[in-house]
Amino acid sequence: MVAPRQPYPPVGPDLGQAVTVAPASGAPSPVGSLDAYLAELLADQQRLVTPAARAAATYDAQPAAFRGDHFRDLIPLTTPGPGERYAFEVDLDACSGCKACVTACHSLNGLDEHESFRDVGLVLTPDAGPHLGEAAFSQTVTTACHHCADPGCLNGCPVLAYEQDPATGIVRHLDDQCIGCSYCVLKCPYDVPKYNERLGIVRKCDMCHGRLAAGEAPACAQACPTHAIRIVTIPAPGNAEPQLGLLASAAVPPSSITRPTTRYVSKKQLPQSLRAADADTLSVQPAHWPLVLLLVGTQLSLGLLLASPLSPGFTLLAPASAALFAAALAASVAHLGQPLRAWRVFLGLRRSWLSREAVVLGAAFPLVALTASLPYLSSLPLPAPFVTFASALGPWSLVIGHSGLVLMTLGVISSGMLYIDTHRHFWRPSNTAARMAGTVLVSALAFLSAPAAALALTLKLLLEHVLLRASPISARLHAGPLRRVHHTRLALGLLSLPLFFLHPLPALLAFAAGELAERLLYFRAVDSPKMPGVPA
Repeated sequence: MVAPRQPYPPVGPDLGQAVTVAPASGAPSPVGSLDAYLAELLADQQRLVTPAARAAATYDAQPAAFRGDHFRDLIPLTTPGPGERYAFEVDLDACSGCKACVTACHSLNGLDEHESFRDVGLVLTPDAGPHLGEAAFSQTVTTACHHCADPGCLNGCPVLAYEQDPATGIVRHLDDQCIGCSYCVLKCPYDVPKYNERLGIVRKCDMCHGRLAAGEAPACAQACPTHAIRIVTIPAPGNAEPQLGLLASAAVPPSSITRPTTRYVSKKQLPQSLRAADADTLSVQPAHWPLVLLLVGTQLSLGLLLASPLSPGFTLLAPASAALFAAALAASVAHLGQPLRAWRVFLGLRRSWLSREAVVLGAAFPLVALTASLPYLSSLPLPAPFVTFASALGPWSLVIGHSGLVLMTLGVISSGMLYIDTHRHFWRPSNTAARMAGTVLVSALAFLSAPAAALALTLKLLLEHVLLRASPISARLHAGPLRRVHHTRLALGLLSLPLFFLHPLPALLAFAAGELAERLLYFRAVDSPKMPGVPA
C-alpha cells in the first residue's frame, strides 16, 4: 500500500501554472488504488521539468507554433564565431548521478564492455560534522573529455593522431593514425583517452561532432533526464583564466596544464573543503614492462659506452653496449598496439618528446653498432666489398663513435623529458633525473673505479628515499601494495655495493636487476591525476 503524500502543483505549460492531476474517472481514488499511484508518479515526472515535459507542455498550449528545433536548447543555434569554441556545460544542481549519460555514450559509440568515454564521480566534504561547524555535503559529477585549449594528448602524440577543429575547438582522435603507444594517456591529467586492447589503439570522446554538425545534441546531453549537460559557446580560454568553474577546489588537476573548457555551474556555494571521494584510494598503475626494459637498457648501454675507451682491460664493453642497446630498442616495440605503424613516429618531432626519443635513439643505434664492430671486421672472413668498406671507415671511427655517443646521450635526455612533460609529481625533474642519470653514472663507474661506483650507488639509493618522501601517494604505494618490489629493489642495490670491490661483472648484473625493480616502481607507483571518481 502506498501512503498518500501532500499534493504539490505540477508544472504546467508556462512552467509556472499549476495543473490538477485527477483520476480518469473524475472521482477521488481510494488510498492505495492504481489510479492514485499513477497520479503520484505523473506528478513526480511533471515536477522534474525535463526537456521532454517542457516540449509536451508547450505543444499542449500552442500546437500551431510548435517547431522541432524550438527545443534544441541543448546545443547552440549557431556555430562558434571568431575567438569562440564549443564546450560542455554541466549543471551540478541538476546532475543526479543516474549515469544515463554514460549508457547513452556507450551505446551510441559502440564501445566495448569495459570501455567508457564518460564517467560519473563524486566529491564530498571528508570531515564534516556539527562539531567542525560544517554540514556534510556531497555532489555527483559527470565528466568526459574537456576539449582543452592546449590539449596534452594532441601535443604529446608522436604520430599526429589528434586534431583540433579550428572552428569549434573539438579535439578529435584519428583512429586509423594511432599506433597505440598510450603516451596521450600519460599526458592527459583528466584520464580521458582510453586504451582499447582489442583494437590496439586509444579512443576518446569527440563531443559527438557528427551529431553537432547535423544539429543534434551529443548522446550524453540528449539522454540526460534532468537536462544537466548541454553544449555552449564560450570565448577561447586564456592562459590565466581559471577553468572547471566550481570544481577548482575539489581536488581536480590544475587547469593550467591543458586549459580545459568544460564549465561546471551551480546556484549553490560549494564548500571549499570538497575533495574527490576516491582521493585516498591507492591505484597501482600499469607496469609497462617494454618501457622498463627500454629505459634501463639504453641507460646501461650509455654507461658502458662511456666506460669503453677508458677501460682497455675490458675489450668487450663496446659490443656489450651495442647488444644491450639493440635488445632495449627491440623490447620497446612490444609496447605498441599497432607496431606496423611505428614508422610514422617521426611525424610529431616538432612537439612530442616521444618522437624525439624514438628518432634520436634510432639514429644513434647504427653509429653505436658500427663503432662496436669496426675493430673486429678486419679479422672476419668477409667478402672484399665489406673489407673495403671497413677500411674506408677506419679513419672516421673516432667521429662515428663520438657522434653515436652524443646522439645516445640526447636520446636518454629525451627519455627523461618524455615523463617530466606529463606533469605528474612522482615524475618531476628532480626525481626523474636522479634515477636515470644515476643509472648511467653507476654503470660507467663500475669498470673504472669500484669505490666511486659504490659511492654513486649509495647516493642514488639515498636520493630515491629522500625524493620519495615528497610524493605521499607514491610513498604509500611503496609501503603498501608495492612493498615487495620496493624491498627487492633495496636488497639488490645493497647487494651490489660489496660486489663492486670483487668484480665489476657480477656487480653490474646485480645492479641491473635492481634498476629493473626501481624502474618498475617508477611506473607502477606514479600518481595518476584524474577527475573525481567513486571509491573502488
